Amino acid sequence: MSDPPATMSIRPVEAADIDAIQSIYAHHVLHGLASFEETAPDAAELGRRWRAIADAGLPYLCALDGDAKTIRGYAYAGPYRPRSAYRFTVEDSVYVAPEAAGRGFGRALLRALIGICTDLGKRQMVAVIGDSSNEASIGLHRACGFELVGTFNAIGYKHGRWVDSVLMQRALGPGGGTLPD
Repeated sequence: MSDPPATMSIRPVEAADIDAIQSIYAHHVLHGLASFEETAPDAAELGRRWRAIADAGLPYLCALDGDAKTIRGYAYAGPYRPRSAYRFTVEDSVYVAPEAAGRGFGRALLRALIGICTDLGKRQMVAVIGDSSNEASIGLHRACGFELVGTFNAIGYKHGRWVDSVLMQRALGPGGGTLPD
C-alpha cells in the first residue's frame, strides 16, 4: 500500500459528484464482495444516501486525482446503529475506483474520516468489511489503527458463494477511556 499521490486532494462530496460515485460503487456491487448489495443503486438513490449522511453532520468525502480532477474514491462515516446509546460510534465505508486501487486514495480518505469524526466528538469507528479474504480493505484498516474484533462466518450469499463479514474497530480520541461531555 503506497502513500497518497502528491497531487491528490480530499474534499466533501457535492451533488455534481454523485454520478462518479455511483459508477465506482456500481463496480464494487457488481464485481466484488465489499458491499452485500446485489443490484447497483442508481444515482438518485446514492444522492439520497449522501444527503442523509451530510444532513446528519457526518463526513462524506471524495478523493480527486489532482492533475485530472477525477474522482478516484469516496468514503463516509454513518451512524453505526440507530439506537441513541450508539451516538458516539460511527461506521466507515471506503470505495476506490478499480484503476486507482493501491495508490493511496483509500488510506487518505480513511485518515481524513478518522480526523473529522474525532473532531466531531465520536469515540469509536467500526468497519464491517465484506469478505474475509478482502486483504486490501483489512490491510487498509489495520494500517489506520483498526483492530480485528470478530468475523461473522458465511453471513451473506453473493456471487454464488457464502461470504464472511470482518469486524474491525478503532478508538477515536480518548475512546472509551473517559466519559463524553
